[in-house]
This record gives sequence, C-alpha cells and structure tokens, in this order.
Amino acid sequence: MTEFINKRASNAKNDILSGLTVALALVPEAVAFAFVAGVDPLVGLYAAFMIGLITSVFGGRPGMISGATGALAVVMVALVAEGNALGQEGEQLGLYYLFATVILMGGIQMLAGVFKLGKFIRLIPHPVMMGFVNGLAIVIFLSQLGMFMTVTNGEEVWMQGTQLLTMLGLVALTMTIMFVIPKFTKKIPEALLAIFVVSGIVIFGDLDVATVGSFIKEGGGEGLKGGLPQFQWKIFEQIPFDWNTLRFIGPYALILAAIGLIESLMTLNLIDDLTETRGNSNRECLAQGGANIITGLFGGMGGCAMIGQSIINIKGGGRGRLSGIVAALALLGFILFASGLIEQVPIAALVGVMFMVVVGTFAWSSFRIINKIPIADLFVLILVSSLTVLFDLAIAVIAGVIVSALVFSWENAKRIRARKRLKEDGTKVYEIWGPLFFGSISAFNDKFDVKNDPKCVEIDFVESRISDHSAIEAIFNLVTKYHLADKKITLKHLSGDCKTLLYKSSTTFKDVIVEAIDDPRYHLVENPEAFTKGLNEYSL
Repeated sequence: MTEFINKRASNAKNDILSGLTVALALVPEAVAFAFVAGVDPLVGLYAAFMIGLITSVFGGRPGMISGATGALAVVMVALVAEGNALGQEGEQLGLYYLFATVILMGGIQMLAGVFKLGKFIRLIPHPVMMGFVNGLAIVIFLSQLGMFMTVTNGEEVWMQGTQLLTMLGLVALTMTIMFVIPKFTKKIPEALLAIFVVSGIVIFGDLDVATVGSFIKEGGGEGLKGGLPQFQWKIFEQIPFDWNTLRFIGPYALILAAIGLIESLMTLNLIDDLTETRGNSNRECLAQGGANIITGLFGGMGGCAMIGQSIINIKGGGRGRLSGIVAALALLGFILFASGLIEQVPIAALVGVMFMVVVGTFAWSSFRIINKIPIADLFVLILVSSLTVLFDLAIAVIAGVIVSALVFSWENAKRIRARKRLKEDGTKVYEIWGPLFFGSISAFNDKFDVKNDPKCVEIDFVESRISDHSAIEAIFNLVTKYHLADKKITLKHLSGDCKTLLYKSSTTFKDVIVEAIDDPRYHLVENPEAFTKGLNEYSL
C-alpha cells in the first residue's frame, strides 16, 4: 500500500503545477469557443470544468486534458442558430437544444465504449496521425492570430504601431522564457513561470494590453465570475421530447459524437507516444460520453480531449490523473473566487504558451521524410493536414483512412500471381500466390484459360488466402465455368476457415475441395533423434 501511494505521490508536485498552468490556458480557449458556438462564456467554462474533472477521474488516459473545443464549437453554431429559430423571438431555445444534443452525443459515445469501438483507432495509419498533428498545429496557430485583432469604432482590425509591437514583445518574451528555463531546470513549469513573469510586467508596468477580462467583454460577456453549475430543468420544460426533436438534434449529436471521439482517441494515441505508456481507448469513450451527459444536464456546451492543453500538461510534467483534476478544480476556483485576478492575465502570455504548443505539436520530422516515404503516404499526410485546416478533424481523418485503405487494397490487388505447370497425367496445375479479395478478383480471373485448359485442372491455394465474399463468388463462378465446359476441377490447400466459408456458400464445393492432403510447407521429421541433435547444436 505504501509503495502504491509513493508511486503516485512522487509526481504530485509536477501534476499540481502543470494543472495550474493548464487551468490558466483553458480560460481564454473555453471563452473563445463559447463565443464561436454563440453561447455565454460561462457555458464554455462550465464545460471545461465538468468534462475536465470527470475524464481526469474516470478516463482512459491519465494526463490528457479535456474541455470545450473548437472542432465541436464550429458544428454547434448552426445548431444554436436553428434552435433559436424554432422558438419565439427572445426565447433563445437554441441553448437548450444544444444541451439536449450534448446529452444525446454523450449517450452515443458511451455506446461506442460499451461496444468497444475505441479499438478501431488502431486502424488509423501513421501518415494520417502525422497529418492530424500537423493540421491541428496549424489550426491552433491560426486561432491565436485572432488575438492580434482589436476593436476600433465597432470594427475588428489588426493591431498596429506600439500596440502591435508590445503584443509581439510580450509573446516573444513568453516563448523565450519557456525555451530557456528547461535548459537550466526542469523542476519549474516553464509555462506557469512565463505567465507569472509576463503578467507581473503588465500589471506593475501598467501596460495597456489586452487581458482575459477585456477579451471576455469585447466578445459580449459580462465577466469571468459565476456560480456553481446548476441543473438545467428548463431542458425538459422548453423542449418537446418527440420524434421531431430527435430528428433535429440526432444528426448533430452523431456528428459531434464522432468528432469528439476521433479527436479524443487520436490525442490519446499522441500522448501514448509522448509518454511511452498506453491508455485505454474504450474506457475513454465511456468517460467522454458520461462527461458530456453530465455537462449537458448542468449547462455546459460539451467537449472532448484538447490536444493543445494536453501537450502543455505533458510538457509541464503532468502524468497522472491529479494534473487534470487540479486543472478542472482550479478553473472552477477562478470562476468562483479569483475572477478578478485571472482577468488581469495578459492575452499575450497565453498566446505565447499556445505558440510553443504549436512548435511542440507540429511533426517537423515530416519535412525530413518527404523523399523517403511512398508518394501515396505523402499524399495522405498533406491531404489530412489540409482538410483539418479547411474543414474539421473528423472529415480529415475519415478521408485519410479511406485513401490509405484504397491504396492498400490497390497494392495488394496487384500481388495476385498464378504459376502454371502440367503434371505427368496431363492435369494442369495453377499455384495461386497472394491475397484473393474484391480488389484482386479481376486479375485472378485473367489467369485462367477455361476454353483451352485440359480436362483436369487443379488450383492450389497453398500461398493464397480467400478474404471475403467477392473471392468466394469468384471461385464459385470459376468452378461453374469449368463444369459447364465439362472439365474436372479440384481445389487444394485451402485453410480451414476458407473451406468453411465455401461449404456454407454452396454444396458444389464438397465434390471440388480436396480434404485429405498434406500442406507441402510442413513435413514430419523422419529421424526425430537427428533433428533434436541438430536443433541443440544450432542453439549452442
């Protein structure tokens, strides 16, 4: 028991300090995503707190940070707008439709965990992963450029002159501190130190720069301060739970659930690589789903894993569940007790932290391997990166997986071979090499000459495998052609599962498949003693 406690307490300091850093970085992100979705900033902050806390405690990846994300917010915009249009003017039903959708989204995600669909994340190829992190790094970078805008005469314009230089200087100072500190000591979280130093310069130097407080007010919010999340009874009072409502929120819930799971599970894989540990994808699905259900019931906008904040946490030394718990509770503390202090943190410090996240997230090695990987993989990498920036993560990953699967199928389809020979009795033998599946059917059929073949034909599948129904149908059609030509055909060396599939498909195969035959690749040892002696000599 003592060893168990010591093991988890050994990294407590890093987890706590890293969690505080993450909490500071979560504030403007959650607020910004709430504005994107068209809801109050507290809806985003509550989501970051509740989802972050629940997934940290119950999730499948310690050290991963979850909260309100931009990938989900951009989908929610249309949902909130359409929901508002369904009610009377000023009723703002869009917010309650959003809560209902988030609850349904969580239910779908929990079902994915129950049916263990999280394991399918293993099917995502490495080029798709590299494209994902590169595209997400670009998205994070572009999202921070909006912080260099200011409101002048009611319009947003780019900063200029002294204001721009001050902003750039503070961002550069933050990045410099984060770059230099780890070279001297790793005991101090560089991001947290950089935020404190830059905040001190701004506060004591009385610099006129954008802060968290001014950012919230420019977006139309009243401030960061709020109370504890409240159960949203109005969801059940304002929204009719009927078929029309389900038809409206169902597609949105499905899309949000898919985006949330893909982003969470891919972030989980990335954290696995960074920490050289392994998370539990199915447990994460359950935790994300449960968190979104609770969030929707208590007035949050829903969310998923946040790659930027997760990397801040990992780089800051956060490895355990404590780091995520501290981040969530600190965020709640900011809302309840320290809103005035947090509102004084300069946006430049947080932008600098996120820029360092971009530097750490982007797979710079992708430039070095451009000339070393297949053209198809390079195309997938660029495609996923581009689609992540132009559309969203779900579309990018799905497109990347589809393209990779098609390339794999095409390459394997070209590997089907047939070696032909004649036996002394005149039987023609076709030795098939390579996988037989839907992609290789056409090439497989071209190997045979039914019209000119002799009366007896033998097809040997010793180096081939029947993979799907298309392959079974192709063999059935081939056998039928030989029978119609009044020629005898036999099939040899089929694997047990292949024979089972063929027997199930048609009784014709009972007279065609040769059962009592040895596999020529394996032979019994005629002299066991000599074999044992040789094996011992080899092992020595």
